[in-house]
Amino acid sequence: MLGAASMEDEKTKSWKKLVNIAVSGAAGMISNHLLFKLASGEVFGQDQPIAFKLLGSERSLQALEGVAMELEDSLYPLLREVSIGIDPYVIFEDADWALLIGAKPRGPGVERAALLDINGQIFAEQGKALNAVASRNVKVIVVGNPCNTNALICLKNAPNLSAKNFHALTRLDENRAKCQLALKAGVFYDKVSNMTIWGNHSTTQVPDFLNAKIDGRPVKEVIDDTKWLEEDFTITVQKRGGVLIQKWGRSSAASTAVSIVDAMRSLVTPTPEGDWFSTGVYTTGNPYGIAEDIVFSMPCRSKGDGDYELVKDVIMDDFLWGRIKKSEDELIAEKRCVAHLTGEGNAFCDLPGDTMLPGEM
Repeated sequence: MLGAASMEDEKTKSWKKLVNIAVSGAAGMISNHLLFKLASGEVFGQDQPIAFKLLGSERSLQALEGVAMELEDSLYPLLREVSIGIDPYVIFEDADWALLIGAKPRGPGVERAALLDINGQIFAEQGKALNAVASRNVKVIVVGNPCNTNALICLKNAPNLSAKNFHALTRLDENRAKCQLALKAGVFYDKVSNMTIWGNHSTTQVPDFLNAKIDGRPVKEVIDDTKWLEEDFTITVQKRGGVLIQKWGRSSAASTAVSIVDAMRSLVTPTPEGDWFSTGVYTTGNPYGIAEDIVFSMPCRSKGDGDYELVKDVIMDDFLWGRIKKSEDELIAEKRCVAHLTGEGNAFCDLPGDTMLPGEM
């Protein structure tokens, strides 16, 4: 009979090659929920060993040591290595996944343009580091806000990596939209499919009820209340994060972590037939007529190989297209605001109103 150690050796022989997961902002609340989910095998399964490479700052390094200690003490069999540091050129080396969570939150009196510049500099530097040392097939999910434009800055500073490898997280917005439709229709959330979030991760985002389905039927056939769909539903999804802060006094760290897991799983698991998911991706070559050279949330499908394709079989009406163009205008303006960080000359900020991020007040 094999001893315990020998049995464990036999088990690990069938495991896949180690996956390196780099996480910035690793001492923060989102990561505190996320890391333990990843270590338990929620994304990659029970035969996929992983290594965490955790990026912090000089100020957060001691807290990061505490995170590493908790992970070690949890005895996750799939978690084979944990390393910490403050240099992205070290932490991102050979990374297969880069989850870029760390960013400066918007404080009182801080203009959106200023936040774009402050956080943009962080993501420009991280893009350069990924370009230099990460796996050539690294999948990058930008969570730190403003995440669409931060993702654009990051990919522009990583010219040796495919732009298709960069994502801005809009999965939490999709999850929130599914929840609201399910509640209104009186069904469980898993009956809601084909839910798209179009555009920016801000209050100009467009939750698409025109293409969404409930139990295989178009939403507008199930919910015969156009006023609710166009007004209450849309506004609720756009402002859900801010309302949560009002109610609870803290941001949506746990549900954000769940949505990161969902976003990763959507790229490594084949999309169910006929369905799709939302993620912010590079628009160049898109089939919808959305402006090129920005990062815009759109409907995607995956074969489970880490890649994706844009969904072509969607319908548009004037209401949906008008909302999409408003979010597009905002992202084009944000892009002009960070031109100095994307190699496109001098920045010029003319943001169309001071829209808020879903988690801002």
